Amino acid sequence: MGGKVDLEPILEELDAASALEGLEQANTRLRDTLGIDHIVYHWVDSAGDQYGCTTYPQSWVDRYLAENYHRIDPVILGCFQRFHPVDWKRLDWSGKAAKAFLKDAMEHGVGNQGFSIPIRGPNGQFALFTVNNSCDDETWADFTATYSRDLILIAHYFNRKALEFEANRQPEFSRTLSPREVDAMTLLALGYSRAQVAHSLSISEHTLRVYIESARFKLGALNTTHAIATAMSRGLIVV
Repeated sequence: MGGKVDLEPILEELDAASALEGLEQANTRLRDTLGIDHIVYHWVDSAGDQYGCTTYPQSWVDRYLAENYHRIDPVILGCFQRFHPVDWKRLDWSGKAAKAFLKDAMEHGVGNQGFSIPIRGPNGQFALFTVNNSCDDETWADFTATYSRDLILIAHYFNRKALEFEANRQPEFSRTLSPREVDAMTLLALGYSRAQVAHSLSISEHTLRVYIESARFKLGALNTTHAIATAMSRGLIVV
């Protein structure tokens, strides 16, 4: 894959894109610039419809959609539970269905290495940006170490553009908070510290953080303070 290349022209191309075709062209150019096999931007909306762009063979795209593979895909299932980029080797491929899925994918031209970036958009939107290649572990580790920061930035560029082009797919504002999320946000709104909230709810601060992050993404909030204000304005919590 050679030395690091300048990806700024790709960002400029993404900025200038005015339709899905522009994203697809930038996607192909990014793949060729990086010298890898495939790049995928994949958004499954709340209705289960799938949207995005990919350099995977059309035969695999058709197969994936026909088999409803998004329901068992370890990449989607694993990344939905995470907030940070993940190497495919860290995902759970041990199940029978996962092994059969991986075998099918590789037979259709999907590489053995993958690096996926979960994207949390407004109002609970979830998408994935993935780079994929066939190579050994050491080569892939060098590649991801070199480009991970750039890829995170590019992933969010892709998602921002997709939200512009497909505004009607955006999640509804009225996503309800779970009872635990309501409890956590209410206590924070009352001025409790995170440690005090965790103690009051008899949970760890790590678990509390999960509740807060989940509520924040459901509310489309930029931070915890914004999430509290949004929840109060919509009547989801009462202080």
